[in-house]
Amino acid sequence: MESPSAHVVSLPEDEGLQPKGSPECPDQHPGRLGPREYAQPGVVEKVRPNWDNPLQFLLTCISYAVGLGNVWRFPYLCQMYGGGSFLVPYIVMLIVEGMPLLYLELAVGQRMRQGSIGAWRTISPYLSGVGIASLVVSFLISVYYNVINTWSLWYLFNSFQDPLPWSVCPLNGNRTGYDEECEKASSTQYFWYRKTLNISPSIQGDGGVQWEPALCLTLAWLIVYLCIQRGTESTGKVVYFTASMPYFVLIIYLIRGLTLHGATNGLVYLFTPKIEELANPKAWINAATQIFFSLGLGCGGLIAFASYNDPSNNCQKHAIIVSIINSTTAIFSSIVTFSIYGFKATFNYENCLNKVILLLTNSFDLEDGFLTAINLEEVKNYLASTYPSKYSEVFPHISNCSLESELNTAVQGTGLAFIVYTEAIKNMDVSQLWSVLYFLMLLTLGMGSMVGTGTAILTPLTDSKVISSYLPKEAISGLVCLISCAIGMVFTMEAGNYWFDIFNDYAATLSLLLIVLVETIAVCYVYGLKRFESDLQAMTGCTLNWYWKAMWAFVSPVLIVSLFVFYLSDYILTGTLQYQAWDATQGHVVTKDYPTHALAVIGILVASSTMCIPLVALVTFVTRHCTSRAKFPTA
Repeated sequence: MESPSAHVVSLPEDEGLQPKGSPECPDQHPGRLGPREYAQPGVVEKVRPNWDNPLQFLLTCISYAVGLGNVWRFPYLCQMYGGGSFLVPYIVMLIVEGMPLLYLELAVGQRMRQGSIGAWRTISPYLSGVGIASLVVSFLISVYYNVINTWSLWYLFNSFQDPLPWSVCPLNGNRTGYDEECEKASSTQYFWYRKTLNISPSIQGDGGVQWEPALCLTLAWLIVYLCIQRGTESTGKVVYFTASMPYFVLIIYLIRGLTLHGATNGLVYLFTPKIEELANPKAWINAATQIFFSLGLGCGGLIAFASYNDPSNNCQKHAIIVSIINSTTAIFSSIVTFSIYGFKATFNYENCLNKVILLLTNSFDLEDGFLTAINLEEVKNYLASTYPSKYSEVFPHISNCSLESELNTAVQGTGLAFIVYTEAIKNMDVSQLWSVLYFLMLLTLGMGSMVGTGTAILTPLTDSKVISSYLPKEAISGLVCLISCAIGMVFTMEAGNYWFDIFNDYAATLSLLLIVLVETIAVCYVYGLKRFESDLQAMTGCTLNWYWKAMWAFVSPVLIVSLFVFYLSDYILTGTLQYQAWDATQGHVVTKDYPTHALAVIGILVASSTMCIPLVALVTFVTRHCTSRAKFPTA
């Protein structure tokens, strides 16, 4: 029986090439290895494409990491877990989890100079399943993630109308009043659920593909194809736009947001810390989760990007830069979001007060202008004590107006992007301009992430000699986009949004945690941390300090195991899985249980990637064992 170490593929020894002297990382070092020295031994390697310059690589990583989660999930977490105090666990998790794991993946890709499958197969044939699992997860993510770009395109096209189509409720069939569903909900909710999704009342609802979302989805995939069709040659040019455009829009929105009435209410709410939330374990778990998933760890994209680097590239510096920019962007976007959120909350609060003032003025024949927001409570108490019977008749119609409750309304994801934001935009001056800018920003953020996800899928496929010998890179890219687009048509059906939520919630969470856990164990304990440290020093001239080694060998794996156990136990303790369904008769969402066939799909989504790791290891073991017996048959 062979020992585990016997299965590790031998890589070139670099002891004689390691730099000596200072542990600093100079820009140039004569002892560093180049692409030729790092080619696999005994293999005539075709020239691997490289980025035109290090800036292209950096911008690609930023465009991939800085995505929609920075805009619509991080502000929600700040709102839920103590405002400014949430930054404490967030920064801690960035240091102990985000930067170390990002550096690990970039270093693996740069060292092995292959996509996810080839990189982990090089470390050990038993680990090929890790790369395949990353490929499967990236494919599942791409299938549903581009649907968000579809919605962004739909809203972008509708932003050129005057007035904005979600600013007012449409008339009913008799044209005698407003649509009943819209009146019970709101104009922004109606446009989202009815005009955009045309959503069914449950996941079991009938309804075929709707042509408008289908056309937008096709356009979204065409844009992705044009961005990734030629690998780094096309991707490297696109990222200059996808990485910079969101910041341009965020800065414009920040200037506009800070000038809006009530913006300070939102900012005060954001930065007022609730220290007691630091004792809440969920705050730390959600901080770790946000860091983990926002950086795109485990998907294979970072490994693919780094594989096109020059081996002497200082990937440690780039890992730190990308991590800091990603987190800074999340905080910056929260300032923008809460300035808009404060405007919306203040607008709704004052609108509520005006309705109460109008009701009381008309009911009690008060002089116009007598009742104001300042003396409202005092006058209400006077009217209640002076005219108790009449006030009791009016009281049920008096709304309870509260700025705090408006600010406490926590919304994330599509609800924040396509309902809350659009409600704020419709009340701005020149609302069409702000709508176009906002959805253009969402589109560039989404496309930046899609370019990275597409690269994560295409790199291991184009690295495969079997596939690349029959199909050119453009054809492989086209097939991937075509298949993904065809599957994505499911999300354009009336029940499509419910299936989108299933993919969003279950396609990647547990899988990515398992993948990154195996990655850290593979580098530290299969390949060997000392050996990997030697490789990095030979490549970049940087000595690996105690911080990186401690994080990789102990802290990060323990943290990932804790997150994995938490999510697994959460799924088990939850019992029957449920979803939010739109009830048109009530004008709001209701909670329903997933049917059996939906639960089966959830199980398949989770198993399709996680089972790749043990199954491929088992197949490799059996194959090697059979090959060994064939070579050395027993007497």
